[in-house]
Amino acid sequence: MTRAWISAGSNVDRELNVRRAIRNLRQAFGELVISPVYRTPAQGFEGDDFLNLVIGVDTELDPEELRKRLRDIEDRQGRVRGENKFASRTLDLDLLTWGDLVDEAQGIPRDEILKYAFVLKPLADVAPEECYPGRGETYARLWADFPHKDKLLPVTI
Repeated sequence: MTRAWISAGSNVDRELNVRRAIRNLRQAFGELVISPVYRTPAQGFEGDDFLNLVIGVDTELDPEELRKRLRDIEDRQGRVRGENKFASRTLDLDLLTWGDLVDEAQGIPRDEILKYAFVLKPLADVAPEECYPGRGETYARLWADFPHKDKLLPVTI
């Protein structure tokens, strides 16, 4: 089994879609590690705030198969894909890491971990002593050094 970290976000029927995502991931993978949920402004477009969190799953699926499973869950929850990468969505599930794998061609680890507070902070919450693959720095250390912490608002759903 390999631990994979997945970011989850929604800005359309946010609470409902986050709850459904957790339920669907639990049905697919069993026990989950679930971070706190944060509300953040939409980035790259005008839209409602997002709810974001990180979810850990243990899986025997390879990264490609895991991404297919995540896409199926998004589709079942009404995800509409358009030309614009930055748009409102019912659910966005992104594979962040897959064990210690470093594979630039597959985008693993996902560079959003180092760019966005709404990805790094939840990882630091649930896996503070885990290291970013290929760098040897823990998520707690990366978060301590992160410059843009001001737009995260913890929420309870």
